[in-house]
Parts: sequence; structure tokens; C-alpha cells
Amino acid sequence: MAHIDYFFTTLSPWAFLAGQELEEIAARHGATITYKPLDIAGLFARTGGTMPADRHPSRLDYRLQELRRQAKKRGVDLNPKPPFWPTNAAPSSYAIIAAQAAGGGDLGALVHGIMRACWIEGRDIAQDDVIRDCLTAAGFDPALADSGLLAGAETYGRNLEEAVAAGVFGAPFYITDGDERFWGQDRLGDLDAHLSGAL
Repeated sequence: MAHIDYFFTTLSPWAFLAGQELEEIAARHGATITYKPLDIAGLFARTGGTMPADRHPSRLDYRLQELRRQAKKRGVDLNPKPPFWPTNAAPSSYAIIAAQAAGGGDLGALVHGIMRACWIEGRDIAQDDVIRDCLTAAGFDPALADSGLLAGAETYGRNLEEAVAAGVFGAPFYITDGDERFWGQDRLGDLDAHLSGAL
């Protein structure tokens, strides 16, 4: 059975724009997914990336244009400048880690729901009530927002170390069990083709 390690940050508009295409691809190929939320600032610092606030204006202007185009292609009414962004990604990441360990709900829906709360609904995904709402909507116990914080923090840090060691430098980033790497939501078609044996 094929497996995909999915490295991402809940703050990424590009990961949000992927929707649940990853889950659809995995289902089509009978693949499993391990969700690995990570600290994107830490990743950039370790791999030569630059946070949006520190980028040249020309890069920021292009980013906004590309967000508009990609959102239109996917039929998503994304707000490119949500009111609570950037925010602390750790609480939502810990909740995802706890939900993955607990099982019983739809993890892909949880990840997408948290990002939707930021990029469509304009909510602060660092807040407990927002995280609880997303957990409930995805079929998880909302109390997971308060449980396993130490384990969540440890896994969150470990995900960053694993990402750096695996050659990850951005988000979303997908790695198959054969070490094929795909960066960006616009490479999901290539991931699909690889799993089918065409690439």
C-alpha cells in the first residue's frame, strides 16, 4: 500500500487551495496519509526560505495575483488578506496531531476546516473556540483541543526535524514512501500520476 507524508502549515493559503484533493488521490490509489503540521517559520529559517513579511514588495504583489488566479481556478472565494493572519499555528497543529492519534473522525476534513476558518471565514485559528468548532464539524471530540498538548508540542517539533531531513522546504509538501517529492498544491496532479505509474 502506498503512503504519503504530508508536511504543511495551517497558515498556508496554498495548502488551503489544495482542498481535499490529496485525500481523493489517496483514496483512488489506496494510499495512506500521515499529516505532519510544522512550524513554517522554523522550516524557512533552516532551508533558506523567507516569510511573507520579509519578502520584497514585487514578490508580495505576485503572491497576491497568484492567490487570486489559483482561487478562481478552484472556484474558491479566498480572502488573500484575512483578518487573523498570520497567527499562532501551534494550537491548531496540536489539535490535528491529537485528532490523528485519537482517530474516529475525518482528519482531512479537520485540516481543511481549520484552513477554511482562516481563509474563508476570517476566524482566528489560534483560538480554542474555533479549533473546537472545527474538531466537532470533522467528527472529533472537541475536548481534543485541550488534550495532549505536551505530546502535540513534541510531535510538532519532530515534524520540523523530519521535514528538514527529508528535503522539505515549503508547504504544502508531499513525499511518497518511494521518496518522490512534490511541492505545492499545483503538483497534486503529478502526485496522482506518479501513484498511477505514469510518472
